[in-house]
Amino acid sequence: MTLPYNRPVDTSDANATARFHMVQQQIRPWVVQDVRVIEALETVRREDFVPPASYELAFMDVEIPLGVAGQTMLSPKVDARMANDLAIQAHERVLEIGTGSGYSAALLGKLAKEVVTLEINPELAEMARENLESAGATNVTVRVADGSKDLLAEGPFDVIVLSGSVEVLPEALLDHLKDGGRLGAIVGQSPMMRFTLVKRHGNERITTEPWDMVAPRLSGFATAERFVF
Repeated sequence: MTLPYNRPVDTSDANATARFHMVQQQIRPWVVQDVRVIEALETVRREDFVPPASYELAFMDVEIPLGVAGQTMLSPKVDARMANDLAIQAHERVLEIGTGSGYSAALLGKLAKEVVTLEINPELAEMARENLESAGATNVTVRVADGSKDLLAEGPFDVIVLSGSVEVLPEALLDHLKDGGRLGAIVGQSPMMRFTLVKRHGNERITTEPWDMVAPRLSGFATAERFVF
């Protein structure tokens, strides 16, 4: 099922109209076809997760500074495409690493049964909690933690998503996936990073790299080995 491009939109609400056009003009051309993802994008008020100083950027195809520790929100098309490709189901449990303002966690919460999201910066974690509470995202739990090394007592998970980039695929996180689970991360070094999707089937892992995108780094994760000649 796909949603039509020309369905009605409430033109009396300027933000609803801007959100609709964000989805139609920025996100759907990025091969985002999952109807539940589209509905989540049109339901979650992205403008409520953007710092006031950057409010006018809420619906633009840009990374938005959060004003804390140099961190930024991913562009909406990246959040959308990752959620689309992970094919999150309503009965599944999701681990997110890199909460930021809480926007991506709110989207994930619309798709999944439960979301645990880890944020290494306490100030950002508190911002996200407030934003998610205001948005009514009651199935999302924010924890201050280093997703690269802290133990995950709630695991294993159906889906793990890294809302930022890493230099190398974090192999240790794959141990926290259920059989049939999926992990999505943007992996590599600028100017070449690729969205890497790993599906676990028993002891087998199937890896694909369907698209390219340079994204801000997540803190704490291992770096690639450097060779000196």
